[in-house]
Amino acid sequence: MPSISTHEQYVSTSVGNLYVKSWTPADDFRYSASAPVVLFHDSLGSVELWRDFPETLALALRRRVIAYDRPGFGRSCPRADTLEADFIHNEASGPFTAIRNELAVDDFIAFGHSVGGAMAAACAAAFPLDCAALITEAAQAFVEDRTVSGIGDAAQAFAQHGQLDRLKKYHGEKANWVLNAWVNTWLSDAFSHWTLHETLPNVRCPVLAIHGEDDEFGSEAHPKLYTSLPAGPGVMELLPDCGHVPHKEKPEAVTDLVTAFVERYVNR
Repeated sequence: MPSISTHEQYVSTSVGNLYVKSWTPADDFRYSASAPVVLFHDSLGSVELWRDFPETLALALRRRVIAYDRPGFGRSCPRADTLEADFIHNEASGPFTAIRNELAVDDFIAFGHSVGGAMAAACAAAFPLDCAALITEAAQAFVEDRTVSGIGDAAQAFAQHGQLDRLKKYHGEKANWVLNAWVNTWLSDAFSHWTLHETLPNVRCPVLAIHGEDDEFGSEAHPKLYTSLPAGPGVMELLPDCGHVPHKEKPEAVTDLVTAFVERYVNR
């Protein structure tokens, strides 16, 4: 059975230190010449919340997989400010660029879950010559009624006694900020007109959009938009009996889809 070598480090940025973890097939040196996969977590996520998916993906793809906690999340530096309205687009020039520079990442595969998928798309659009592929999972491309309703329901659930402890397990004392950043941003008037309509045409690489048919935070209109790019090719995969976290609910299906896509469309 192939083994995995893991590495943890902190990357210094203008806003504080970011926690980064990477998984590399230990018996295969091809990763050094292959574009690594960079994972972008969701609005409540962290490196730890990816669980064993990064390792599984690294073994399946025979590539290095890199994940990091954004500022305010997981083991990265705390935040006390309000998320800026264009925080999704700012990821490309902020944390992502800092990590690319520190880890000497040239070509890359951008893989994002939920809002992380939108961030992955922003990075793919910002660095079109370097992004070998864009993979989104349950990603939003605009603010939809279903998204707003789902976040409102989740906010009510987290308001119940003891529910915030679920976030504290991964974010510690930053949990309140994490929850408020998600809810207050997506439900605000200032963010209601956010969209990737002008960003996605700048993505020049192959795109795979995975979406659960029962996703409570977004309809299939989102993966359709991600895969209707002029550069293409775009591949949309709808998973039956699956909600907002396909890599947790259908891990084997997601791994197989990603592996087949990368083998077919990525040659670097």
